[in-house]
Amino acid sequence: MSPGNEKEIIKRIRDGETEAFSALLRQHQDKVYSLIAQIVSSHEDAEELTQDVFVKTFKKISSFRGDSAISTWLYRIAYNTAISATRKRKQVFINLEEKVLNNIPDEVVDDLLNLENDEKLLQNIKEAIEKLKPDEKALISLFYMQGRPVNEIASITKLTPDNVKVKLFRTRKKIAVLINQAQYEAR
Repeated sequence: MSPGNEKEIIKRIRDGETEAFSALLRQHQDKVYSLIAQIVSSHEDAEELTQDVFVKTFKKISSFRGDSAISTWLYRIAYNTAISATRKRKQVFINLEEKVLNNIPDEVVDDLLNLENDEKLLQNIKEAIEKLKPDEKALISLFYMQGRPVNEIASITKLTPDNVKVKLFRTRKKIAVLINQAQYEAR
């Protein structure tokens, strides 16, 4: 959606034109759902939270200032909604010490995560991602699965771009450790 077209749609929504909101919803609902599903790991919860995001969006559309793209604003609402939902549940996440992560060479991580067409590896990656904290899942989803640029992820998560890069780097290493553990336990 071009910035001019986006401004027009926002204006139409603010003027009460529900068809314009329906168009916005259709354009973004799959990606918003995908992000939320990565964070909460439950399709039923993700569907419910996606609906909540669009209800919040509709109610708050008048507060959209246009400082960012509408998609960035929507993702920020989705991210905050999903993170809040996970905080309400008692979930156990894997914590790895910095020493463990720092001892893994970057080449090992790259080799481990770049094997193409390896179905077992893909399954191990999915299982490793499930063990991540919600904010780590969100970063992986936004950057690798949805191809969002670091600056946009920073805006969505309220982190600095450098912090996003560091967290992505550490999360990749964490995934590598979890995959290695799964492969070791499978022997």
